[in-house]
Amino acid sequence: MLPIPIEPTSIAHLTPPEASLLRRFEIPGPRYTSYPTADRFIEAFGPEDYKHWLAARDGSSAAMNSPLSVYVHLPFCESVCYYCACNKVITRHHERVPEYLYFLEREMHLVSQHLTGSRQLEQLHFGGGTPTFCSMAELEHLIHLIRNYFEWTDSGEYSIEVDPRTVSQVSMKDLAKLGFNRISLGVQDFDREVQLAVNRVQSFESTQAIIGAARSAQIKSINLDLIYGLPHQTRASFARTLQQVLQLAPERIALYHYAHLPERFKPQRRIHERDLPSSAEKTSILLDAIETLGEAGYDYIGMDHFARPDDELARAARDGRLHRNFQGYSTRSDCDLIGLGVSSIGKIGPTYVQNERTLDAYYDALRQDRLPVARGILLNEDDLLRRSVIMSLMCQFTISKEVIESTWFIDFDHYFQKELTELASFVDSGLVELDKEWVSVTPTGRFLIRAVAMVFDRHLRIDQRAKNFSRIV
Repeated sequence: MLPIPIEPTSIAHLTPPEASLLRRFEIPGPRYTSYPTADRFIEAFGPEDYKHWLAARDGSSAAMNSPLSVYVHLPFCESVCYYCACNKVITRHHERVPEYLYFLEREMHLVSQHLTGSRQLEQLHFGGGTPTFCSMAELEHLIHLIRNYFEWTDSGEYSIEVDPRTVSQVSMKDLAKLGFNRISLGVQDFDREVQLAVNRVQSFESTQAIIGAARSAQIKSINLDLIYGLPHQTRASFARTLQQVLQLAPERIALYHYAHLPERFKPQRRIHERDLPSSAEKTSILLDAIETLGEAGYDYIGMDHFARPDDELARAARDGRLHRNFQGYSTRSDCDLIGLGVSSIGKIGPTYVQNERTLDAYYDALRQDRLPVARGILLNEDDLLRRSVIMSLMCQFTISKEVIESTWFIDFDHYFQKELTELASFVDSGLVELDKEWVSVTPTGRFLIRAVAMVFDRHLRIDQRAKNFSRIV
């Protein structure tokens, strides 16, 4: 499907929803880093299925010879952040890393045995956990392994999540030498009371020093992660955090909504619900943040992502090249994604695949020379069609009926009759506009794009599991 350029999305040109409308959408919903979402993966899809689709990238079809994106999950953390919902291993035993790298190499070897087609890397991302739990020598060894199995290119985007509490300023120069050109730092909030409540104490000064070192090392793009809805946050306290963030002038900002799901994520049980901001306070924090970032000149990319107009992510959004995968919004087109490490998720052609979620199961599979696949899914034609529709909404905020019809040989209005009827309420609320040729999300509706996309989610329509997801607002 051809990219559809969209108008620049400076926040100054957008109209955030009224607080009452935002509160109406305080409902759980997927983030659509995939469609179908990961909760639909099945154990019947296993290692043999993954082997088949790795081998299908033989170049006989352009669609099956996509460039590659690689995600490496490095799960270790020295301490637990109470808000965290990531798959992680809390330990102070750094000697556990070499064993993990050994098994990562075994997985790369097994994948390489079956992988056909292009091995050119468009993207590489190290996530966690805390990737910088590893020593610089261990990260260098890992990069060396990846270069052995995949083709490193000068134009690729190579990123790593960095914890300012676990790296030095010298480390930034070392990371740049390894080829990393983008870093993401978890900040969440600079307020001391909030930090103590979530067990992540991190000074503004230490973060500033690391960012300064990264810029000196010519790392070209820096992202800061923030979270609203944490315990003890107020409009005033988060406004102070935002002013400190703007002093750091990151190229990108991710402003996530805290999903309090203590029944699913054990560390969150240490967060007292009475300390969380009220629904009205959270809404005010979000609206204040949108206004502040707009006044500072950031473009709104989508959902909870903002970028400076000259950043590659903002340019990709303007050019209609924006994509979405398990790392969030991406500047690259629809790459095949190889997921390496415990719990990693990959995407090959019409399939998704997820590795074992525990170290014991992950190691055990690799000891048996078996790909450590726990579950996955093969998409049917309806899934693929709806994935293209949802991706278009999430990334371009529009659906061209003509493009969908010519690509999938359907009559759009007939195929999506129920969905279009359901969208009538979104039209009445000023979130969506419908005509004969387009489904268009309004500037106001862009802030609630997850709710619009949910209308086209057949799996949610059949099986209402939305309660398993974070809230939209």
